[in-house]
Amino acid sequence: GAIPATVAIVNGKIMVGLSEDEIKLLGDAIVSKPIKTSRRDMPYVVSNKLNGGTTVCGTLIVAHKAGLPIFATGGIGGVHRGAHKTFDISADLLELGKCSVAVISSGVKSILDIPKTLEYLETQGVFVATFGDTNEFPAFYSRISGSKAPYCVETAMKAASIIKCNRNLDMRSGMLFAVPVPVEYAIDPETMNHVIEEALREVKDIALIKNNAKTAADIAVALAELELVEEKFSARGKRVDSNSLEDLKGRP
Repeated sequence: GAIPATVAIVNGKIMVGLSEDEIKLLGDAIVSKPIKTSRRDMPYVVSNKLNGGTTVCGTLIVAHKAGLPIFATGGIGGVHRGAHKTFDISADLLELGKCSVAVISSGVKSILDIPKTLEYLETQGVFVATFGDTNEFPAFYSRISGSKAPYCVETAMKAASIIKCNRNLDMRSGMLFAVPVPVEYAIDPETMNHVIEEALREVKDIALIKNNAKTAADIAVALAELELVEEKFSARGKRVDSNSLEDLKGRP
């Protein structure tokens, strides 16, 4: 009974409601070359008449301007693990604090720091509730994250009432309703955490290997320079002092 209005940018035009052909076009990344479009990217994508798949942040902006009260997505971005070092915090959270739109999602993506994300949403004044009979906050593919939402909302009518009140009060901040994945599709939290930890270790291993490769390349270049210098002086029958190679490099 609801009217779907998929948000995207097609040939530089911000669209609220796509045709089936436009959805297929954006789905063909080779042809459409869509750009992941957040707030910062929107002027560039529009001015250059490009195609864009809007992030949660980008979609919130468009939905708010178009007067759409509800926006459904998979999972929102959040505070990344290790954010105390990287300051990597999704623009989704900032936009939720600005746009009076209710986001219906499966919580935040499992790979993120969920407790810090919930703290950040509180700082932004965003209403957060789990949709169901418990306030256990879901973690995307898992129904359990170990974190609690401030509230739980059991029915669509109760959720609608809260959204309406938020709009009537002109709160000018968004809302997040976290919907647990259906039981038959859920992954238990221990398995999920194991997968995430393994993925994070692999990312670190990749970074380690890349750094090792760079170091090895630097050493190989230095070794080649040493051998070249030694070869030049050996050909002339002179003894090479390894401590003075740097001084000899520039000589013929």
